Amino acid sequence: MRKDIHPNYREVVFLDTSSNTQFVTRSTIETKDSITLEDGKTYPLVKLEVSSASHPFYTGSKANYITAAGRVEKFNKKYKK
Repeated sequence: MRKDIHPNYREVVFLDTSSNTQFVTRSTIETKDSITLEDGKTYPLVKLEVSSASHPFYTGSKANYITAAGRVEKFNKKYKK
């Protein structure tokens, strides 16, 4: 294999800013921010607006189901024969 052609694959912290949830995974993403966790290690930090911790599909939020049901009822009422 040729040297110096592969990206730096390392542990990175992803922070969901809407739910303040953070998780550590491995990635090649480049970032300028860093964070120190409880284990004392410093990791690169990537800030996200939405992750599986805050997205309604993964959290099972009922708000989207209610609005979707309301739209279906409105459609059926409008075009009912």
